Amino acid sequence: MFFRSGILRAERRRRTAPREAAVTEAGREVPVHAECDVLVVGGGPAGVSAACAAARMGARTTLLERHNHLGGLSTGGLVIWIDRMTDWEGRRVIRGFAEEFLDRLPAGAVAGPPRADWGSRDPALAAHWAQRTAAFHGVVTWSPTCDPEAMKTAAQEMLLGAGVDLLFHAWGAAPVVRDGAVRGAVFEGKGGRRAVLAPVVVDATGDGDLFHRAGAAGSEDVDERDIHHCVNTAWLFGGVDMPAHLRWRSEQPGEFSEFLRTGRERLGLLDKAFVSWRDDVALFMGPRLAGFSGLDTDDQTEVEIRSRRLMAGHLEHYRAHAPGFAGAWPMLMAPQLGVRHSRRLRGVGRVAREDWDGRTAPDEIGVSPSLSPRFANVSVPYGALVPEKLDGLLGPGRHLSCDATSHSFMREIPQCWMTGQAAGVAAALAAARGVEPRAVPVAEIRRALRRQGAHLGAAAGPAEALPAA
Repeated sequence: MFFRSGILRAERRRRTAPREAAVTEAGREVPVHAECDVLVVGGGPAGVSAACAAARMGARTTLLERHNHLGGLSTGGLVIWIDRMTDWEGRRVIRGFAEEFLDRLPAGAVAGPPRADWGSRDPALAAHWAQRTAAFHGVVTWSPTCDPEAMKTAAQEMLLGAGVDLLFHAWGAAPVVRDGAVRGAVFEGKGGRRAVLAPVVVDATGDGDLFHRAGAAGSEDVDERDIHHCVNTAWLFGGVDMPAHLRWRSEQPGEFSEFLRTGRERLGLLDKAFVSWRDDVALFMGPRLAGFSGLDTDDQTEVEIRSRRLMAGHLEHYRAHAPGFAGAWPMLMAPQLGVRHSRRLRGVGRVAREDWDGRTAPDEIGVSPSLSPRFANVSVPYGALVPEKLDGLLGPGRHLSCDATSHSFMREIPQCWMTGQAAGVAAALAAARGVEPRAVPVAEIRRALRRQGAHLGAAAGPAEALPAA
C-alpha cells in the first residue's frame, strides 16, 4: 500500500532527570461533577459512536473530551481520509453509526467514488480513484475524504440529539476504581479535578489510559513492517491545484520520482500530497516518524517540532518544484498529534492474524474489511473490547485487544466507529441490567446493533455471555 513507504527513524532526545526525582502531593477529596449510567472518556471516533449508541439505548450518557471538538484524529488530527468501509466485492460491511454519520455530511463535504463504482475492477476507474485514496489492489472502495469541520459539527449534533451530556476541555486523568471495578473517572479541567461516576465506563482514549491506570493488562509490541507504530502531525496546504498536480504525477512519472528523490535528499523524508474534500486543498498525512512513543511527553514534543519543520520544508520544495503548488500556503497544522499506536488492551478475546480466514467469531459484534483481496472479511469479537479481569469497563477503538499485525487496520477510523458502537450498546445494556459488561448476553448486543443498522455476519454461537472474570 502507498502508506508503507516514507518512514523516518530518528534518534530520540533524552531529558536528564533532575536530582530531586519525585515530589509529594497532599491528599485531597475530588468533588463529583456528575453521575450517569454510561461514562465515555474520549470523543474520538470510538467515543462518539459509543456515546451515541448508549444514549439511543436509553442510558444517561456523559462524554468527556479534552479538546473543544469531537472526532479525535478524524478531525483534530486531520486524518480526513476515511479508510475502507467496503469489502473487496464492494459490499459495505462497516455500517450503523458510520453510515448514518457520513450520510449526514453536506454533499460538498465528502469526496469519494459513487456507490455504483464500489467494488469495480475497471482499470481506468481504479487508476483514477487510486490517485484519490479510494482504490487499492485494483479495486474501487468506499473510502471518502471529508471536511473536518463538517465532521465536527455532525458528531456534535448527533450526540446532542441523542441526549448525550458533553463535557469539553475535560481531560480524563484517572479511573475511579472500587472493589476491582471501574466506576467512573476523574478529569482535569480549568476548575481543577472533578469526578464523573457511572456503573460502566467506556475507555475511548485511544491510548488505553483508563484501563492501564486501573491495572488491566495490555500489549505494546508493534509490527515494524507497517506504519501503524509511527507518529506525526498532519497538515493542510491551501491555494493548490490538485487536479493539475495529479495529472503531472500520472503523465510525468520520471519527473515525479526525481522530485521525490531530491526532496528526500534535502529534508530526509518527503511525503506525497493527497487529495482532500476540495481541489484547492492538499492533505499531508506524514511524514511518518518511527522510534517515538505517543506516551512520552518528550517524544511528543520532539515529533511536533520535527513535523512543523517538515511542513515548512515541504511547502518550500512543493512551491518551487511541484506543478499545482506555486501558490500554496500553509492552511492548518493539525491541533492533535497523530499517534497510531501506543498500547492495546489484553482482552477476553482478540482479533488475530490467524482469524483472517473468514471464520465467524461466536461473539461477533462487527465485520471489518481485510487488508487485501487475498483475505476474507475479518470477524470482530465482543471479547476484544472486554478486559481479561477488570470489570466496569469496555475498551473499543484503536487500543482494542488484537495482535500487532491486525492493529494495522483495526486502528482505522471506520473500525473505531464500529467497535465504539458495539461498546456503547453493551455498556447501556450492562447498566440497565445492573451487571458487568462481560455478563451481557452477546445475542442481546447483536440484536440491538442490528436495530441500530450495524452489519453482522452469521448468528452468534451457543455462548450467551463471555466467561466470568
